[in-house]
Parts: sequence; structure tokens; C-alpha cells
Amino acid sequence: MKLQQVKQIKKLKEKRNKMVKAKACKICKKIYETGDACPKCGAKEFTESFKGRVVVMNPEKSEIAQKLNIKDKGNFAIKAR
Repeated sequence: MKLQQVKQIKKLKEKRNKMVKAKACKICKKIYETGDACPKCGAKEFTESFKGRVVVMNPEKSEIAQKLNIKDKGNFAIKAR
């Protein structure tokens, strides 16, 4: 492998390590990226391991939001472990 390729691979690995991981609140399932507390409910219990993502634009008219008991706009996890 060429020296230039090795440097590019190192840069990509460093960039990947610096990326912010999304977190899902275990209480209200809100997905957020910054801070240690949920911006919606203030809980500090979160997980980086969640399944599915729902973007709710209009919670009053959304059947999915009603089934998941979501009453606010935003990004939510379908299942937070």
C-alpha cells in the first residue's frame, strides 16, 4: 500500500471516531445528538442502541404518532433498549 493511501485511511478513521452518535431517550424515545440530558423530558437515561427512526411532522394527524403515543414534532426511536 502506498504511503498516501495509508494517510487517507488514517484520516477517515479519525473522522469516523469524531462523528457524534445519535442517542435515544429511554423514557420518551426522543432522538438527540448533543448533551447528556434529553431536550424533551430532561431524563438522563439514554441509549445509543435503538431500532428504527420516525420523523413526526404533524402529530395530531399522524396515525403512526398516535400508535406510538407521540404528541410532539421531531425524531423518535421506534424501540429504545
